Amino acid sequence: MSILGNRVVRKEDPALLTTGGTYVDDISVDDALHVVYVRSMVAHGEITSIDTSEARSAPGVVDVVTNADLTIGEIKPFMLLNQLLTRPVLARDRVRYVGEPIVAVVAETRAAAVDAAELVIVDIDSLPVIIDPRDALADDAIHLFPAVATNIAMHSEHHGEPISFADCDVVVTQTTVNQRLAPAPIENRSAIAWWEEGRLILELGCQGTHPIRNTISEIYGLEHDQMRVICPDVGGGFGAKAHAAPEAVVLGELSRRTGRPVRWTETRSENMTGMGHGRGQIQTVTLGGTKDGDLLAYKIEILQDAGGYPNMGAILPYATRIMATGVYDIPAVEVSSKSVATNTTPTGAYRGAGRPEASAALERAVDLFADEAGLDPAEVRRRNFVQPDAFPFTTPTGTTYDSGNYEESLDRALAAAGYNELLEEQARRRAADDRRLMGIGIATYVEITGAGVGSEYGSVEILADGSARVVTGSNPYGQGHITSWSMLVSDQTGIPLDRIEVVYGDTDLVPTGETTGGSRSLQIAGSAVFDATGKVVEIARQRAAELLEANPADIVLDTDSGRFHVAGTPAVSLGWEDIGATSSDEANQLFALSDFTASGPTFPFGTHVAVVEIDSDTGKVELRRMIACDDAGVILNPLLVDGQVHGGLAQGISQALFEEVRYDEDGNPLSTTLLDYLMPSAAEFPQFERVELETPSPINPLGAKGIGESGTIGSTPAVQNAVIDAVSHLGIRHIDMPLTPERVWRAINGI
Repeated sequence: MSILGNRVVRKEDPALLTTGGTYVDDISVDDALHVVYVRSMVAHGEITSIDTSEARSAPGVVDVVTNADLTIGEIKPFMLLNQLLTRPVLARDRVRYVGEPIVAVVAETRAAAVDAAELVIVDIDSLPVIIDPRDALADDAIHLFPAVATNIAMHSEHHGEPISFADCDVVVTQTTVNQRLAPAPIENRSAIAWWEEGRLILELGCQGTHPIRNTISEIYGLEHDQMRVICPDVGGGFGAKAHAAPEAVVLGELSRRTGRPVRWTETRSENMTGMGHGRGQIQTVTLGGTKDGDLLAYKIEILQDAGGYPNMGAILPYATRIMATGVYDIPAVEVSSKSVATNTTPTGAYRGAGRPEASAALERAVDLFADEAGLDPAEVRRRNFVQPDAFPFTTPTGTTYDSGNYEESLDRALAAAGYNELLEEQARRRAADDRRLMGIGIATYVEITGAGVGSEYGSVEILADGSARVVTGSNPYGQGHITSWSMLVSDQTGIPLDRIEVVYGDTDLVPTGETTGGSRSLQIAGSAVFDATGKVVEIARQRAAELLEANPADIVLDTDSGRFHVAGTPAVSLGWEDIGATSSDEANQLFALSDFTASGPTFPFGTHVAVVEIDSDTGKVELRRMIACDDAGVILNPLLVDGQVHGGLAQGISQALFEEVRYDEDGNPLSTTLLDYLMPSAAEFPQFERVELETPSPINPLGAKGIGESGTIGSTPAVQNAVIDAVSHLGIRHIDMPLTPERVWRAINGI
């Protein structure tokens, strides 16, 4: 019986729950120095002088470094962006947001470095600030990068079939804010660097050792083999640890100057102001159609806040554009976007990275359209879905979906929710003028996973004792890769899970690898492991044929017992330890590798239904139920899927109701600790209700699609729609997120 598709308990968990994980800050390195950064307290200004004299003479200080002391290059922006928008690892001449590192203080202890950092005097002549991205487009706006002479980092236009809203019976327009979020992983950023026989060694929590090695080695002018990157356990990433922080990049230079290892671990406040923020879009949507509910035309204008140094965050509208039409067959679509620099923390990838933004905009627009047309929002969705027999389906923005059954996901979610009964309960409450307002929100979404495709390394080796070693280029940080890859090997070989080792996260041990992100792991890295395992089994079959003196075509592998035998004579058999014993030298290795490349991305989809209650006297929202039907193709391990969906739902709901990064008019961050930035606990959530659905993907041999980000994509608009539905009978059309008690109360009271 196959192990695949079963609820297999994670192999990773016993160590995490007993001895605990090994994170960067847990690692002891002899004679290591500690680094603390002096950061800008000004959102925008010219650096006129830096006085480090007192800090240099402070107790325990070994070195104090400014940009003028550095011999390394700068961080380059993504290829799609203006290449003049480089970022120095320490501020040079100008600061562009509060929290930007200016000076590195290196000392014998962290306490000594903190004390000395307070002695550094940085004089900054303040410049006008841009906080709202709309202000970055003003004709008289100051340019954050004078050499570029514009605040626009990227501008994109897509025009399909000509749009004529005049031909539509119903047209709705709304500007919505998809607010900034702080990723706020449990583990803050941390790194250790040292030089060993002329090689730079960097140990840090990240989402991909090889891409980080490639980037930093270029900044240092090193060949790839002159640098090693190691990643231990990672306490959360969510996309924000996909790229090395400037504070980690400069560590190699500090180690070279001091001749000793150096280490850095940020505080929570540094993390809240320094780690790349997520989302940050202002969206203006227009949706038109017939009075019967046919959607005919959709237009979205996106203004992306890229922060002080536009990079990853600036290209997020590209992902929003390719997923603009979602699950609907809308014939005419127009998408335009501008990404602009502001005097705020740079934005970057955060769980979903552009796809939640697309879903939030469109699903809000569909509810607005349904309300304007006097139609059931569920029926408007059903009427306009791309049909199952239309796949592969190419959208007006040129995106080709692999497979889907959107109506089935809606039907299953609504049935699980008891949709008709909920509508009846809502009608009774409104008729009774109940002060507890009830709302029902729906969002049907599709997203892209494995975007950009690319390949991933996977190898499988059978050792002399019959155990297996898997080497993968994919870096896990909570997804359960060790369990998943072990399941794939065990299913094809019969080797028990506890006899399978998974190696990852070290550029010296793994030949190649990509960033773990975009929910690509199972469909690409998993397929590589699956493919390599199949190759190893064939090599082993040949070896067994030699030992049993039989034709390889007659050799059968019983995966229940993990033994080879000649067909029809199972009494004489060989186990993996017998086969492994033949791999005594390199020439006889039982080894196979795969650099699996998918032919395209996959497109998971689903429907989320939220049920809320609102206290009309206070505006407080209580999420009563959250029903999620998420289709990620063929499921490898339902237990892991549950974990991914639950985590995504929590983050998506939290965006809708709680989280927001805020700045004052001078660019001072107002959410620098977890006292200021509202992170919910489990007590704020109901028991999540998962509804299963599997539509296989034809793109990879596993039939799998990504699941890591789906929860954040459907839940946010479902909850927002539910809250607005609860107050819609009061004439309220829209409320921006987060839907705090104050915002909801103000809307109810017309303030």
